[in-house]
Amino acid sequence: MNTALTAEIAAGAARLVVEDGMEYGPAKRKAARSLGRHAVRPAELPRNEAVEDEVRAYIELFCADTQPQELAILRRLALRWMERLAEFRPHLSGAVWRGTATRLSAIHIDLYCDDPKSAEIGLINLGIDYDAASQPDGHGGDWLVLSLAQPAPELGEAITVHLSVLDHDDLRGALKADARGRSWRGDTAALKRLLGVEVIT
Repeated sequence: MNTALTAEIAAGAARLVVEDGMEYGPAKRKAARSLGRHAVRPAELPRNEAVEDEVRAYIELFCADTQPQELAILRRLALRWMERLAEFRPHLSGAVWRGTATRLSAIHIDLYCDDPKSAEIGLINLGIDYDAASQPDGHGGDWLVLSLAQPAPELGEAITVHLSVLDHDDLRGALKADARGRSWRGDTAALKRLLGVEVIT
């Protein structure tokens, strides 16, 4: 494996994540192309943890004065949606959960449903407009993603919220940790603890 290339791709992807609000997968592929590598082997692409390390370093260097406040705003918006959709066992994931989000980041919330249509019905009952799309699950199937725009007056723009509709049985593996012991997602109570909000049990 070309470790130098992998490190370069991770650094380039991190810049795209922070400056353009890209997701990790597309950012890694675009970073590879920018280095003249249009056919990079999967083994040469950095792991998400490596990209995240570079994202944290980039934020510390260039966004340390603004990112913490933007992250807090996004987490409060996420909490509002998780409370509205509590019946679907919401778990926050992505950069807003992991602490690397900026004003350009989308909010990713996983919903664990007995019936995949129930989340759509829930949004309709709340009078919320959304777009629906399929996302490959990496195992030959796909899951439903409901996307909507959430005004964020404190940021002066709208934030995209992606609701991934997953099977209830998937909840058992939802809190699996990464190689460093950090969880990839957290429930409402965990998010409240991050925000310093009292958790009532």
